[in-house]
Amino acid sequence: MKAVVWHGIGDIRLDDVPEPTLQEPTDAIVRLTASAICGTDLHFIRGTVSPMVPGTILGHEGVGIVEQVGTDVRNLNIGDRVVIGSTIGCGMCAYCRAGYYSQCDKANPNGPDAGTSFFGGPKDSGPVQGLQAEKARIPFASVTCVKLPDEVSDDQAITISDIWPTAYFGADLADIKPGHTVAVFGCGPVGQFVIASAQSMGAGRIFAIDAIPSRLDMARRQGAETINFDQEDPVEALKRLTGGTGLDCVVDAVGVDAYHAHSGPAAEQAKQEEQTFGEEVQKIAPEQHPDGKNWIPGNAPSQVAEWAVKAIAKAGTFAIIGVYPQTDQFFPIGAAMNKNLTIRMGNCNHRKYIPHLIDLVKNGTVDPTKVLTEIETMSEVLDAYKAFDERRPGWIKVELAPA
Repeated sequence: MKAVVWHGIGDIRLDDVPEPTLQEPTDAIVRLTASAICGTDLHFIRGTVSPMVPGTILGHEGVGIVEQVGTDVRNLNIGDRVVIGSTIGCGMCAYCRAGYYSQCDKANPNGPDAGTSFFGGPKDSGPVQGLQAEKARIPFASVTCVKLPDEVSDDQAITISDIWPTAYFGADLADIKPGHTVAVFGCGPVGQFVIASAQSMGAGRIFAIDAIPSRLDMARRQGAETINFDQEDPVEALKRLTGGTGLDCVVDAVGVDAYHAHSGPAAEQAKQEEQTFGEEVQKIAPEQHPDGKNWIPGNAPSQVAEWAVKAIAKAGTFAIIGVYPQTDQFFPIGAAMNKNLTIRMGNCNHRKYIPHLIDLVKNGTVDPTKVLTEIETMSEVLDAYKAFDERRPGWIKVELAPA
């Protein structure tokens, strides 16, 4: 079968690979009818999250049809349509039973202290072969897969596999209350769903910060107040627009591949920190293999944290759902501590949120397909990766359909 395979930093290929087989009684085999490209996948290709194992199939978002089930999979039948949660939880350990599926004690073959297990990730996450393929083995399928009703299409369901639950998780971590003034840094697909999630939680005002016009346009259409950090200093703007108080909560939906301002008032401060940012990049991504405009790490890993801590009101909350590797040790902890900030972060517990989001789509409350801007076939996947990596105008979220 065809699959997108990681061979090295800056090197992914569409390869022929063996079809997956059942390995445990709790496994299922799912034929993928939709997958997607995520910004997290780009971290692996840029070299900002490593080490990866060559031969790992990428992708952690999937919708498909169950083709085989193990003997201990008691809630799925062959032929069922399912959405696959990006993080894997056993459903049995104390963490899963408390709703912390991303901290499962059993799913990661590297042991309970290895961290989150998810599809198509680095060595520390398993690795578990990913979902940008024709078929996939799904561990702990009774928990990882959730059956889809006929009213929810594949296009809608693919957003429920990762980006929407992650965004909802971020808004939940931010402890958004009715009337709160909220900001989201990063208006990619997760950031767009943070806006929608914050609205559903009753946020009074929502600010959206990015520098890509098409992303800011989508955020504004949702009702967010937009700030282009290449045109104005985001901290100064947020302080001014909140009467000097700052924000009740902030969600970081960017992660390690953040960029500093390249023009406008904020660019002067970035010049003063250029050496510091450069040292951060070298520490996090010592090996890089850019290819023209592609696979270039962000140039300011700590930029979002710096801006956020400055812009949050005293005693506010900072939620981090952007991906950061364990090698990232750059955080303005002194400034955060002296403002009495609450900081919450982590990998999404997808299985906790997926059933609720399915219901929101089923009853017509939300149509998540507005964030899907591109649908490409697997045969075009490498070109789609490059376009998405370049942040081409209008490329917010890329769904992958079977060839």
